[in-house]
Amino acid sequence: MVYALDVESLSEQSFLILAALADQPRHGYGLVTEVAAMSQDRIQLRASTLYAALERLTGRGLVEPERDEVENGRLRRYYRLTDTGAAAVQAETERMTTQARAAKQRLARRAQQPAPRLGLSG
Repeated sequence: MVYALDVESLSEQSFLILAALADQPRHGYGLVTEVAAMSQDRIQLRASTLYAALERLTGRGLVEPERDEVENGRLRRYYRLTDTGAAAVQAETERMTTQARAAKQRLARRAQQPAPRLGLSG
């Protein structure tokens, strides 16, 4: 099914947060660890950054709170991906795949070209 979305460009952090929610709801710390794992530790979300992003994504209807649980005396809010959020992840994934494919094709063509000759002008 193709969704007609007004998908504003997603930041890499927002994309990874949405992707981390694609398979199951997660709480804040779970999202921080999933985003770190998915980015091979390149992206380390701070709590303030995460919750600001979750607020924006919730406002756009891409995620929503699912439930609150108390664990070890601490309240944990779990978030889940909405259908609109899943469609946004799908659309962004397809966009990135298309761009990566185009880049690979250009690199392959470049590799087939003769190396440029460096001439000395004198």
